[in-house]
Amino acid sequence: MTVRVRHSAGARVRPRAFDVIEHVRLGEAVYQRIAEALVKGELRPGVRLKIRDIAEEMGTSVTPVRDAILRLVQDGALVQRSPRDIRVPVLERDEYLEIRRIRLELEGLAAEDAARKATLDDIGRLAAILTDNERALAEGRLDEAVALNQVFHFALAEIAGLGQLRAILHRLWLKMGPVISAAYERGGRTMIDHHHAVLDAVRRADPAGARAAIQQDIACGGDVILGTDVLASPSDD
Repeated sequence: MTVRVRHSAGARVRPRAFDVIEHVRLGEAVYQRIAEALVKGELRPGVRLKIRDIAEEMGTSVTPVRDAILRLVQDGALVQRSPRDIRVPVLERDEYLEIRRIRLELEGLAAEDAARKATLDDIGRLAAILTDNERALAEGRLDEAVALNQVFHFALAEIAGLGQLRAILHRLWLKMGPVISAAYERGGRTMIDHHHAVLDAVRRADPAGARAAIQQDIACGGDVILGTDVLASPSDD
């Protein structure tokens, strides 16, 4: 069954964003799945979420979905205009710029430590993610490319062994995932080119080089985002 999600002009959603969940801790599983959809860019800025439709797709009652939605509203990852109007927020420029500044520092640190600690298996993992991302981008599978972009960024924190930093990044990417997704097609190779420099620096065990490369990636991707209409101006409702 196709998800019925209302969205603003230009916003896209996968035909089926949420799969049936069979977990003992249903409420937490529902929360994590919706959060994952945000982080991986499966939902775009301005998209409206309908609780009953999501519950139907996941095969649950509305209660765990409603509870998950309310948690995400409290996290600032969703906005609730009314009990029936819950949407992915459209970030204002100043909020985006603040998040980008934080990401430059935190993801720079993650890349540094990843370059110090990466094993051959870790390097192979990063290379495989990048290869898959290249293929998805070349074949026009943008939803997959966007998701793999996020996986690459988070893998650096995981390789670095920085669990607290990864948790902070997850919270930031609840807001960043939709924004990056909305700009990814326009960005094209800009959104992935610097990942090769990151991987090369990790291979060389070059912390400074890895930090500079991931920061360049974030800055260049940010320039693409700032050049699109995916951010709200202060005068927007």
